[in-house]
Amino acid sequence: MSISSLSQRLLVTGSLPKLGGQTRAPIRIGFLIPMSGDEQAWGLPGYEGCKIWVDWINTHGGLMVGGRRHKIEMRVHDSAIGPDQTLAAARDMVEKDQIPLIVTLGGNDVAQAIDYLMSRKVLVATLLPSDLSPDRPYLIAPAEVHPLYNVAGIEWLVRTQPQATRVALCSQTDLMGLPSLAVYRAGFEAAKREIVKDIQYSADTKDALGIVKAMMAEAPDILCWCSSPPPMVKALTEAAYKLGFEGHILSCTGDNYNRLIARTSAAFMERFVFQFPDFDDPKLADNAFFFRQPKAFFDTYCSRFPGAWGAVSWEYASILDLWHNAVELADSTNSVSVLAAMKRGRRMSHVFGPARWWGDEIFGIDNALVGDWPVVTIRNGKARIEDFVSVLDWLEHNGPRLKRHMEELGQLWDQRLAPDRSANATSQ
Repeated sequence: MSISSLSQRLLVTGSLPKLGGQTRAPIRIGFLIPMSGDEQAWGLPGYEGCKIWVDWINTHGGLMVGGRRHKIEMRVHDSAIGPDQTLAAARDMVEKDQIPLIVTLGGNDVAQAIDYLMSRKVLVATLLPSDLSPDRPYLIAPAEVHPLYNVAGIEWLVRTQPQATRVALCSQTDLMGLPSLAVYRAGFEAAKREIVKDIQYSADTKDALGIVKAMMAEAPDILCWCSSPPPMVKALTEAAYKLGFEGHILSCTGDNYNRLIARTSAAFMERFVFQFPDFDDPKLADNAFFFRQPKAFFDTYCSRFPGAWGAVSWEYASILDLWHNAVELADSTNSVSVLAAMKRGRRMSHVFGPARWWGDEIFGIDNALVGDWPVVTIRNGKARIEDFVSVLDWLEHNGPRLKRHMEELGQLWDQRLAPDRSANATSQ
């Protein structure tokens, strides 16, 4: 059986392989993601991307399993409503809909649901590898390896801006922010850069101007927003512009950068470095990346959902694509079989090329798919990939350093299972 996924073949050939088969009951995929609230930008755009993927598959016949085609349907629950409701939604997805794959952003709101799903041996994909642990064997991070890839921006800045030696950091104190802070601390330490300010703020903080003023008081060359939520990235960046910052800004995401250009200036935003490209980038065109023709996906997305493209727009869809490939190899949607197909040989291609299953050192299990990751800047008002950095190489040389910083913030997997041992993971 071909190792290329069905969606890839659809984009290359525009048609299904000539296979027989009769359409049967639909296969449903579940989503436990934030569709409202402060984290909506990490949920809704990704769900919209999945609509495109599902439409492509269904328009050309559906998913082939066991010689029969099945249409794909999606079931979504807003995880921002609360953990109890999310647990109830997970139960319904499994017990009523027999859903074989559930996709999540991750974090506290889905923790109870994930533990339940593990007890039912349901394959779950998260965008937060920090959710991983040995007692969650069917939880994988196959698309985004947040926050491990944040070292890419550090490595590029150190290489291209050697004179920038003083760094001020800020991060929210939640399960998105604290692991990211650990990675940035480890990355700048490995690069021998001085962290002159390190601010931790609660997730409901709105005083971006006050945070940036405190950071700039230490005369940094680099301001780093870590993995602040998109609304906070916008507020922090606008504050830095208002206060006249002239150095570089490093951020995990740069969603809606065109709006930031409008609120600041094109020249100011050319010093903004982040991790997520537009998929019409020339450096994606000549490579065998996800969808084979990433620009087709990008153009379709921007046409259907104007102004909504962001960091997660492609990520949930990429999970579906990797899952689909494994379903074809296993000829089954059974979680055990699909996971075995995904992890064959411990290697699997992801969006940006070859990758390897990794994570035992930090997460207690090799369920994070890690490879190269792009560094993105803004040139003439458009996001452009500057380079790709090997996250695996950085981890090979700095794994113990990262583990120490994760431990200091209470973010190792065994610490998260014992909250009383995580005293350091509080706001300072």
